Amino acid sequence: MTALSARLTRPLHWRPLLADTVLAAMLLGPLAAPFLQAWGLLVPRTVSGIIYTMGSFVCPQPERGVPLYDGYIMAVCMRCYGTVLGLLLTRLWYAADAGAGRAWLPHYGLRGLPIFALLIFTYAAEFAGQVFGLWRFDNTITTLAGLATGVGLGLMFHPFLQHKPGEARV
Repeated sequence: MTALSARLTRPLHWRPLLADTVLAAMLLGPLAAPFLQAWGLLVPRTVSGIIYTMGSFVCPQPERGVPLYDGYIMAVCMRCYGTVLGLLLTRLWYAADAGAGRAWLPHYGLRGLPIFALLIFTYAAEFAGQVFGLWRFDNTITTLAGLATGVGLGLMFHPFLQHKPGEARV
């Protein structure tokens, strides 16, 4: 059996494939929306409208999106996009070490919960501080808060999402 035929006969693992597809859509959708909207044709504008609608459901401040093209803004704010970037970073990290490193929170059981909570509530704490007038909206700060949350979510959930049946858990 050749290497190619062995690769083609491997079973397809749906959970990791679905997780990576959703992550790719979350990465590309908010960036593509302004360009599709500016294109002016019906189909791209319709797709853009769907992306903006989805963004309005998941982002608490979609109107704070960064302008990318011809005055059109991203479909989500940088806090939300920072979260997606944190998920991407941890996905790439998981691809490099397959969850064998010490940083992956499931290794610690319930002892990892405070670290997880601290990381994921960074988003909420930053947003609450802004809403209550403790500070103004700042793209750099919101991106970093989202990044911390995305890293926390990734460190907790990528081992579950990416684990393939029959693979040994470390």
